[in-house]
Amino acid sequence: MKELIEKFIVKEGSEFSLKNFDPSYDANLNKEDVELNLSSLIKQTSELQTKLYASNNNAILILFQGIDASGKDSAIAHTLSGLNPQGCEVFSFKQPNNEEIGHDFLWRHYKSFPKFGRIGVHNRSYYENVLITKVHPELLKKEYLPELTDTTQIKDSFWENRYNSIRNVEEHLSLNGTVIIKFFLHLSKNKQKERFLKRINEPEKNWKFSVDDIYERNFWSEYMNAYELAIKKTATVHCPWYIIPADKKWFTRLAISTIILDTLKSLDLKFPKLTTLQRDNLTIAKKSLLNEP
Repeated sequence: MKELIEKFIVKEGSEFSLKNFDPSYDANLNKEDVELNLSSLIKQTSELQTKLYASNNNAILILFQGIDASGKDSAIAHTLSGLNPQGCEVFSFKQPNNEEIGHDFLWRHYKSFPKFGRIGVHNRSYYENVLITKVHPELLKKEYLPELTDTTQIKDSFWENRYNSIRNVEEHLSLNGTVIIKFFLHLSKNKQKERFLKRINEPEKNWKFSVDDIYERNFWSEYMNAYELAIKKTATVHCPWYIIPADKKWFTRLAISTIILDTLKSLDLKFPKLTTLQRDNLTIAKKSLLNEP
């Protein structure tokens, strides 16, 4: 599976186009076998999370991006189901509130970055500020940007500055112990239609559907162009992107679980070594417990 994962990675300088990635790709694997293997991957990830928490030297930041109905929520729920909640936090970023809109676009995300020893998951992220705002630049009027007076005349330099800000903060985090994993869940337009209809037709899924989803679907091409450019501009040596096929949720979960596990393995995590004094204290504590009446 690790060899297959190489098919999904976009590194700095890569020749990249979304049209070269098949949203329905499944490596000719069998759904039932994959779902059986997932439990093993999740168990191994949980064991490494314990070492991450104990060693307290690194943090893991996992970003999930994707069009509506691409499966971000379910991917997070399934692939991270075995983790200890004490060492994992999930943030879902919606429209910024009044306090958040009064700061730069990275502020509300920065304060949610994980502490060392923890895994932080962002369902949508600061990338929305070069995605939805690029498709709907009128939203920038809410950001109180002093240099921005006419959103119909935004120059390329404005977006380049945002890409640079993202690259810089990701490099800073990477150089200071935070490992960033960036997933783009690549969904086909036909599969999105199928999932929208399912949300409409099944009463228990009605709450997931919004009429706004249909409105945004009209901008499909614009969103795909925005995603493609954002990925090109921010795939770096420190923080590559993973383009995950999202038409088949079972394969999506396998790919994501494999990448997270491989990333944790690459850190060569170990439990902290005790000092001589700490070992002596353990011996004293053990004797005390054994001598209890």
